[in-house]
Amino acid sequence: METTHVRIAVIGAGFSGLATGHRLRRHAGIEDFVILEAAHDVGGTWRDNTYPGAACDVPSNLYCFSYAPNPTWSHSFSPGPEIQAYLRRCARDFGLLPHLRLGHEVEAARWDHDTARWRLTTSGGPYTAEVVIAGAGPLTEPALPRLPGLDDFGGHVFHSARWDHDHDLTGKHVAVVGTGASSIQFVPRIQPHVSRLDLYQRTAPWILPRNDRPLPEWQRGLYRRLPAAQRAVRLGLYWQREATLGAFLGPRDFATGVATKQALAHLRGQVEDPELRARLTPDYRFGCKRVLLSNDYYPALTRPNVEVVTSAIRAIRPGGIVTADGTEHKADTIVFGTGFQAAQPPIARVVTGRDGRTLSEVWSTGMAAHQGAMVAGFPNLFLVIGPGTGLGHSSMTVVIEAQARYAVDAVRQMHEHDIAEVEVLPGTQDAYNAWLDERMRHTVWSAGGCTSWYMDERNGRITALWPGSLSRFRRMNRRFSPAGHRARRRDRVG
Repeated sequence: METTHVRIAVIGAGFSGLATGHRLRRHAGIEDFVILEAAHDVGGTWRDNTYPGAACDVPSNLYCFSYAPNPTWSHSFSPGPEIQAYLRRCARDFGLLPHLRLGHEVEAARWDHDTARWRLTTSGGPYTAEVVIAGAGPLTEPALPRLPGLDDFGGHVFHSARWDHDHDLTGKHVAVVGTGASSIQFVPRIQPHVSRLDLYQRTAPWILPRNDRPLPEWQRGLYRRLPAAQRAVRLGLYWQREATLGAFLGPRDFATGVATKQALAHLRGQVEDPELRARLTPDYRFGCKRVLLSNDYYPALTRPNVEVVTSAIRAIRPGGIVTADGTEHKADTIVFGTGFQAAQPPIARVVTGRDGRTLSEVWSTGMAAHQGAMVAGFPNLFLVIGPGTGLGHSSMTVVIEAQARYAVDAVRQMHEHDIAEVEVLPGTQDAYNAWLDERMRHTVWSAGGCTSWYMDERNGRITALWPGSLSRFRRMNRRFSPAGHRARRRDRVG
């Protein structure tokens, strides 16, 4: 099969891939690129997560591209299908449809030093590219706990990120494992329809009220006629979220205390039973794990057909689940709401760098990157939502825009200075990560008394999050700085 050469190969067609494509076309004037997507539609997380009640927990006017506001949001917090529809429109409006290569799963990407190119094997054919920008995202591969006997379970099993809509839960005895962001959304939706729901909780989440409301037609009309009004709302939301950062950084402060009291009052107001309330009260500091928003999760757990099980799962039997206290709980369906393998993204297994090692091999003791964007030993590879870029307080779309800007600015500088290859030096990367670890050391994510998906279990580091303000992250990624990087000119290739 003939190999297709492109200047830039973008991996993934979710928020990250679309933001990168827009930046390449609109700000760099680059048309020689493809967006390689394994699935047959854009959308990423919002294409894959179709469980009942799927919705965003960041306000709609902040959870979108700053340059593509959506005046038609139906609610202040967007339902998943609306976000997916928004991303489809963005792909069209950004002029990215000719660049999309749907059904092109990247099976291997190997750096060729002699030609200073990436060689990619995809399910749609081979490609070569001068630069690869990986925007596949960390929340792509479901995390399934290793439970003895799971393969012998006699009922139906699926993960919330791979919801089986053909399996009718009506009248079923359902076991839900996990109490993360997806579980608190789908549990209230399925609870009225099942005969029995056992919720297996390892740690109770902190939950705040979800201040969601329908957006009236007059407000949507105002946004359509006066886009500046929607931009002003977005700006207000941005700074409102920035103001909450104190609850996550450093020692306890006023914001932490207020949020903790609000969450506990929310629990008391919705759960009367003191025994159940005790089981649902977190035993770690507010913010250590992802803070969740819901108005209907607690009420669903008080219903007669629901039991919250806090004893650890010991084994799976053909007819149910055995917990550490020796109790066997019947079940004919198990739904895992156990999140994703954020510390071991699947794209890392297929990307091979300069010394013949894959990114997952380099990260075998934990993820590390420079500014969350570049990894030593992997020339001309840029990550969007790389290590150390996640947020606990605001919208990831802002991070995505910043990282796309950084990567495309690097591409621009390479062209202007006739650079064929650029790679961050190990010392630069190590110094950056040492600085990151020091900033992270006193945050609630490190010192809050919990374990979470933010932490890489292989080394105990918080590798998923950025320990600072979004404003600082945006400034840091405004331009690519060649200092601390190794470069090779085109006239030295071959």
